[in-house]
Amino acid sequence: MQALIEISDKQYLVKTGDRLFVPHQKAEVGNVIDIKPLAHIDQEKTSMKPSGTVQLKVLEHLKDEKVIVFKKKRRKRYQKRNGHRQLMTQVEVL
Repeated sequence: MQALIEISDKQYLVKTGDRLFVPHQKAEVGNVIDIKPLAHIDQEKTSMKPSGTVQLKVLEHLKDEKVIVFKKKRRKRYQKRNGHRQLMTQVEVL
């Protein structure tokens, strides 16, 4: 069985045992987060009014890959280069 969940305005299709990288969550490593699913999906049918919760176990907090931001204005001798690494949380679906 699969479930559609929403975390920080992003939707994920998950099943038991999946590991995901989601936007940073305010939970300590080892804690369990309960989330209400948006839908349950079986082979035969889809339930849009699901019951129960999906449990996510926090595995670690880390940073995503670096994204380079480069700005330039031609003929004005202006250019700027910045990097950014987004905070992420790795979770496992229980």
